Amino acid sequence: MESALSIKGQATIPKAIRDHLRLEPGDRIKFFVHPDGSVVILPKLRTSTLKGVVPGRKRRRVSLREMDSAIALGASEGIRRGKLR
Repeated sequence: MESALSIKGQATIPKAIRDHLRLEPGDRIKFFVHPDGSVVILPKLRTSTLKGVVPGRKRRRVSLREMDSAIALGASEGIRRGKLR
């Protein structure tokens, strides 16, 4: 497959490649140049596509007071162990 460059230096990615990379209008792509001179084009993943990749576990909500308490406890543990000054 090939594509011609426009005067602005732009090229159209052939449909077969767009389909293979699952690219849609507005998607961003990354270019990587390897030491041997070859170039790799990869889609830049949207963060929304990563949703569900790591299995989640149900967590209970924590109040600000509980967070502050945990931070204070962690800091005091660190001081006791000599890790914080």
